[in-house]
Amino acid sequence: MRKTLLTVGVVLATALTACGTQAGEGDAGGPIKLGAWLPLSGPQASGGLPQEAGTHAFFDQLNEAGGIHGRPVEWTPVDNAFDPQQTIQVARQLVSRDRVVAIVNANGTATTEATFPFVLEQNDIPIFGTYGGSTAWYDPPRDALFGSQTLYENQARAAAQWALHEGAKKVTIIRNDPAAFVNVGAVATTELEKAGAEVSTVEVKLGTTDYSPFVSQIRSAAPDAVLTILPIQEAAAYLNEMALQGVEIPSYGYSPTVGNSLLDLAGTNAEGFRAVSLTLPPTADNPEVEEYRQALAKYKPGEKPDFYSLATYGSAKAFAQVLASIDGEITSKSITDAIVTSGTLDTGVMPPLTFGADEHLGTDSVVRVQVEGGKFVPIGDFVSPQ
Repeated sequence: MRKTLLTVGVVLATALTACGTQAGEGDAGGPIKLGAWLPLSGPQASGGLPQEAGTHAFFDQLNEAGGIHGRPVEWTPVDNAFDPQQTIQVARQLVSRDRVVAIVNANGTATTEATFPFVLEQNDIPIFGTYGGSTAWYDPPRDALFGSQTLYENQARAAAQWALHEGAKKVTIIRNDPAAFVNVGAVATTELEKAGAEVSTVEVKLGTTDYSPFVSQIRSAAPDAVLTILPIQEAAAYLNEMALQGVEIPSYGYSPTVGNSLLDLAGTNAEGFRAVSLTLPPTADNPEVEEYRQALAKYKPGEKPDFYSLATYGSAKAFAQVLASIDGEITSKSITDAIVTSGTLDTGVMPPLTFGADEHLGTDSVVRVQVEGGKFVPIGDFVSPQ
């Protein structure tokens, strides 16, 4: 059973508890306090729960091995139900009451961006490894904001280039209607049209469960490839409807479509689905991935290895390398300085991350994966969109 997590309801009564220290100063000699907001309830919990599991598995493993310079890491995840307004309250709780020195492995682009005025600008608390993000976050670099995953725009470019490499000349993009999906779809459209491909778009309201009319549109358009810019539950609904209508067209996705939920919900209808991933598959025959599987089994028993948990396990591992490099007090400022001067961080499960004063996004690489025999298998090594 998952341990009970802190909830937003306690925020107003405790957020301004006096602690004798300024935000971001940390507790010398005590636990290194980190936090994050994740959707641990509601429709997006299928991603948030394994992300929470992966981060906890790494830090529990790290603490059992002695922590950072003998100090344990205390990582506090709080449910935000994927709501920006709730996330602002969560951020206030973590910074003002829990006295975290960094936000690590939070989830969501709009939810995280809502916290920037309070977390980054008012309190200078670094945010590292958000699952999400946009080009505007890192170009130009924003103080104390660091990314450990390829942005959705570059994922879409990589997926589009894969389809083109396999001979696609007429592509339909199926995507949801919110602006974030529209923007990613526009990047993919530009990439495809630049190569001379004919592109059409099918727009679907976020949260749709009945994909029959949209698959009918795709069948009528008769493309030779489909690019899905959808959350994982809807990608599964799309694949199931494609099978139901007997439509056999190669389909590609970006990282949010990669995970156990797709295999569970689509079953054999997922066979052949191609997507770009942030990490090696969680089933990979790799020492670092095996270490992850062992940590997950030990510290989160019953949790199946998954791309979501592997991504946050890898990001937490990279952040721990940053913490270990700090000689002196671990504060928000020393963490930010250490990330900027960290050079390359290699976890073995995700692309190496390289940071600098002018480079706050650690990677633009992905790995191509395809569903074969009921599991995702890697197709080649990590690649960056050209």
